Amino acid sequence: MTVETKSISVITGNKAAAEAARLARVDVVAAYPITPQSPVVEALSKYIETGILDAEFITVESEHSAMGVCIGAAASGSRVFTASSANGLAYMCEQLSWAAGSRLPIVMGCANRAMSAPWSVLNDQQDAMSQRDQGWIQLYCRNNQEIFDTFLQGFRIAEQVQLPVMVCYDGYILSHTVMPVDIPEQEQVDAYLPPYSVHTVLDPDTPRNINPVTLADPRLNGDGVLCHGYMEFRYLMQQAHQEAMDVIVAADVEFESCFGRSWGGLTWSHKLDDADTVLLAAGSLAGEATIAADTLREEGIRAGVLGLRSYRPFPAAALAAQLAGARLVVVFDKSLSYGYGGPICIDLQAALMNHRLSPEIHGYIAGLGGRDIKARELTAAVQESVAWVKQEKALKPTGWINLKL
Repeated sequence: MTVETKSISVITGNKAAAEAARLARVDVVAAYPITPQSPVVEALSKYIETGILDAEFITVESEHSAMGVCIGAAASGSRVFTASSANGLAYMCEQLSWAAGSRLPIVMGCANRAMSAPWSVLNDQQDAMSQRDQGWIQLYCRNNQEIFDTFLQGFRIAEQVQLPVMVCYDGYILSHTVMPVDIPEQEQVDAYLPPYSVHTVLDPDTPRNINPVTLADPRLNGDGVLCHGYMEFRYLMQQAHQEAMDVIVAADVEFESCFGRSWGGLTWSHKLDDADTVLLAAGSLAGEATIAADTLREEGIRAGVLGLRSYRPFPAAALAAQLAGARLVVVFDKSLSYGYGGPICIDLQAALMNHRLSPEIHGYIAGLGGRDIKARELTAAVQESVAWVKQEKALKPTGWINLKL
């Protein structure tokens, strides 16, 4: 049954993230400020200081320390939240792998921002993409309502599969832009997101080491129990990521039954049913692509959009099923794997090859360092790709939108 909510607030994406953490009843917030995520934890510190949220706010001297506090708090049974961006996220790098390897359900907001050098405080998705192999689930949002809803889903997903979740949303484009957001009552959120059921055991009467040095092969512990070696831990993390795909879908389905909104689970689509030319992207850029697709249809090109919501785990099978009828897929990346191409495009090429699909796949790099991207420029890129395919040219190199050399 769908529950009606009545509280519509016009708020920024950062405020939406803070409101979701508040309603999730987080126990501990540890963070270090960095543009453009700072307003998230500023709002939460105010909630805690004024008694709106019963939680501990722990100020630290760096992002590395912030994640260290989150690891300790989560291991001791707390529901934990933090947020970061860009070089702050990079400074967390060592601790990100510790959080994932410890199988801790930490939820973190990443207000996506360009990496230095040179310095830029503007948006692209390089920061999160550069951490894609640390073991965190990564979910991307297209608007402020999705930011709010995805954080609530993120806690549920993290606590079910025992993996940390990074909720990514474009800096400034979403973090500082106001939009209407439907904020439910606390009772409704409590019904969807029950209290955290702790899976770690910390007991002074039975002391133990957490994450001691692990040898290559399984070995007996002091009680004669055969324990995993390093490789078995990594295998189990991989299995958890695979299982997370079903959990992400289920969390979204249940969310819709509670709140009347669905975000598609792993992916979402726009006019995809009869599309033979598909635009694929993540975050707000995918939303802009819907306008481009509508324009292309007016010009006689059967275009649709496939939005990538879950980047890790990468939903290869779901993407292959939705692209089975495509002749041309145009992928827009707001990040770059140097020496190769756009990360989403590269992963999609591998996924479709593994599923024995062979549409033409063209990749474009767009919006690095906050470079503006308009729907008409996405439209022009697709038109270029359509013309390229018609001429049966050789493999098309990666394109760059709005490059000004």
